Amino acid sequence: VFIRLVYRHAVKGFYPKYLSIAESMEATDVLNPALNYGIVVDCGSSGSRVFVYYWPPHNGNPHTLLDIRQMKDRDRKPVVKKIKPGISTLAKSPTQASDYLQPLLGFAAAHVPKNKHKETPLYILCTAGMRLLPESQQAAILEDLVTDVPLEFDFLFSRSHAEVISGKQEGVYAWIGINFVLGRFDHADEEDATVEVTTGSQNQKPISRRRTVGIMDMGGASLQIAYEVPSEEAGKSVLAEFNLGCDVEHTQHVYRVYVTTFLGFGGNMARQRYEDQLVNNTLAKNRFLTTQTGLSEDKPYLDPCMPVDLSDTVVRDNRTLFLRGQGDWARCQEAVRPFLGLHNGTMSPGGVYQAPINFSNSEFYGFSEFFYCTEDVLRLAGHYDSEKYSRAAKEYCSTKWSILKQRLDNKLFSPQADISRLRYQCFKSAWMYEVLHSGFRFPTDYPSLKTAQLVYDKEVQWTLGAILFRTRFLPLRDLQQETLRQSHSSWLRSSFVYNHHLFSLCILVVVLAILLYILRLRRIHQREQRQAEALNLLWVEEGEALLP
Repeated sequence: VFIRLVYRHAVKGFYPKYLSIAESMEATDVLNPALNYGIVVDCGSSGSRVFVYYWPPHNGNPHTLLDIRQMKDRDRKPVVKKIKPGISTLAKSPTQASDYLQPLLGFAAAHVPKNKHKETPLYILCTAGMRLLPESQQAAILEDLVTDVPLEFDFLFSRSHAEVISGKQEGVYAWIGINFVLGRFDHADEEDATVEVTTGSQNQKPISRRRTVGIMDMGGASLQIAYEVPSEEAGKSVLAEFNLGCDVEHTQHVYRVYVTTFLGFGGNMARQRYEDQLVNNTLAKNRFLTTQTGLSEDKPYLDPCMPVDLSDTVVRDNRTLFLRGQGDWARCQEAVRPFLGLHNGTMSPGGVYQAPINFSNSEFYGFSEFFYCTEDVLRLAGHYDSEKYSRAAKEYCSTKWSILKQRLDNKLFSPQADISRLRYQCFKSAWMYEVLHSGFRFPTDYPSLKTAQLVYDKEVQWTLGAILFRTRFLPLRDLQQETLRQSHSSWLRSSFVYNHHLFSLCILVVVLAILLYILRLRRIHQREQRQAEALNLLWVEEGEALLP
């Protein structure tokens, strides 16, 4: 998993307007009919988890993203559920995939209001475990989900909503999620650090926008890094370019992100590779020089990457190598540096291209082992200072094992520290330092790296970035519907005014017609009256003529 984070201190540029992004701790108001919902299922290698998100109506600005937040239940706890083992274990029985996810989908269905199910998008995204399966087995599992899930659940779910995502996609989603929570996709204010970004349009000038953060995550097996490359000078083939805006014509939210994963570069795998070489080299050297180094407890191999006087054994193919800590951090650095596999100055096996980083105008967060190495024992999490870190690491390595155990018993370390952390802290602290400064070539005076475990006191999963990316066109739909409503409303208003005038005109015409009719009747009546009077006069004249 690419990311589990955070930074508990105040972040420069964090204003009250970001409080909504950071999410309130209140339970989600499921009675609010204006809220929209979305569901993401993370099908990982060891298990699957479902996350339910919600968001209020879009604010109407086509340049802003949806304000997506993680749903909280009545007890104000995140609506999340996990099951084990991973879905990849169904490789031989793919028809059971939908049954496998039923507990997660049923859990989500119980939290999303029933009348919202048909408009709630569901995304089932599979990661590392499924990537290891042959494509035919992946397809069989996905086909069962696409076919059977809609039979039981009314969510908005189609074939494109179920897929196996690449490590690159997972890294991009993690990068999106972190920068969204930190408010880095919003418009820049005067105090914010900005970058000049060139877009793909030839006629468009570079735009100035808020600087995003890069992220580094070192797990047990792998190491990932993701950061924005503002200029187009970097090789496009190794970059993930995407538009987070709701309108593809607008380039304000076009981002180019360099993402890569280094398998075997996680803290535990690096130690394993180191031990493998110790066994092979020491036994080969013994055969050549006819010595017995490391073959017994009284003649151990002195390991510079273990605390002073710590004894340990490494077993490989029925061969046992006895170790004793020498606690020499400088020598440990030299010993681990070759495992970076540097080619032409880059920490990329086979010379894979690494996009340039502008160290004078950038900011990075380090997670997982970056946090554990600086915090669990050294208590230096937060702002990273290479000088303080190397001094503390050197002092730790040179401390006797008995004293370190006593400090652990006295609870002088972080509550998360355990005996395993104490054993391998010396090695991992040197490995982290070399990865950062020799591998990724961060200057030792780089001022903008923070090691973190949480963002605003909560985990931020890549699933948040996934739903942000996949619902990015929904604001455009809402805006179009609003425009349609407004135009319809405007038509109604203009239609009413038009009809009102037409009705008045009709009444006027009718009144005029009546008046004209009355006037005509009066004229007819007057004419008839004159004719009657003339007739009467004629009768009188005729009557007088007949008189003797």
